[in-house]
Amino acid sequence: MEIRSARPGDVEAVVPMVEKICALHKSWDVAKFGFVDDVAGMYRGWLTRRADDPQSVFLVAAAPDRLAGFLIGTVEQSIPIYRIKQFGFIHDLWVDEEYRHEGIGRQLTTVAIERFAALGVQQIRLDTAADNDAARSLFAACGFRPSATEMLLEVGGAPDRTPLDESSEI
Repeated sequence: MEIRSARPGDVEAVVPMVEKICALHKSWDVAKFGFVDDVAGMYRGWLTRRADDPQSVFLVAAAPDRLAGFLIGTVEQSIPIYRIKQFGFIHDLWVDEEYRHEGIGRQLTTVAIERFAALGVQQIRLDTAADNDAARSLFAACGFRPSATEMLLEVGGAPDRTPLDESSEI
């Protein structure tokens, strides 16, 4: 499996994988992962910009006939109270079902770590859904450790369903 940097032309093949991630996350926790109506369209624009962004790590796993998975990460700025001024953040990792258990997720993660290191990043962070034991096992095998636990409390009625404008970033 070839692991390579994504190109803008890869985005259309990645968007269906993003839709699968969103559906899976929503099935685990709709309160946390209550997406806006056009999440795929928003991701499409965001991923296209990341493909040309030198401060992003956007990788694809290319099988001979199609893309089998992807990883998207960005360099983020810490708030000024912390010693680490910037960090890499892995937003999403997906490997299609028929390609799982072949080490592709680990390969994507390993290359992402190398790319972040080449960008001068000293720390890489990510979040995993509470129900995603497989992701935590994969990331632990790649050297990640737990560092915080996010907790959620729903207050009041339905979540705000105000649509974001088209210029909103994901």
